[in-house]
Amino acid sequence: MDCGDGVTSALFRTVCGRFATGVAVATTCDAKGGRWGLTVNSFSSVSLDPPLVLFSIDKNASSHGVFVGSPRFAVNILAEDQQALSDRFSFFKDDDRFSGIALETGESDRPPLLSGALGHLICDLENTFPGGDHTILLGRVRHTAVSSDPSARPLLYFSGGYATIS
Repeated sequence: MDCGDGVTSALFRTVCGRFATGVAVATTCDAKGGRWGLTVNSFSSVSLDPPLVLFSIDKNASSHGVFVGSPRFAVNILAEDQQALSDRFSFFKDDDRFSGIALETGESDRPPLLSGALGHLICDLENTFPGGDHTILLGRVRHTAVSSDPSARPLLYFSGGYATIS
């Protein structure tokens, strides 16, 4: 293994890409009830007591201001058969992302929950922190749901592409 002294953006991205992550879609609503969402692999649990999670959002993302300004968000943990949803929330324009998507029904004031996900975490925005070219959103988990399918498997991301557990 070659250990160089310098850190370039490209090398940093390559090395971090060697860390396999799950894939999730963070969702929220704006003040007018508009639905917003984006694919994240920066999701992480932080604390059990109180239950806290985080994800990071690029400051240049069109949804940045909405997520930072919303009092709550949801994290939808994707199953391995939901790669198309991951792609949709990565590449589609914001107003097209929810078109034709199956959502879980429930309270009208909660963020959108994607049907078929392995799990959902509904969070109150606890705090935000600067993180270079990203903002870190810390959420206090208020409600959870988990898939009842014992054979369901996660969608993974590794080395610049999707991966599965074999």
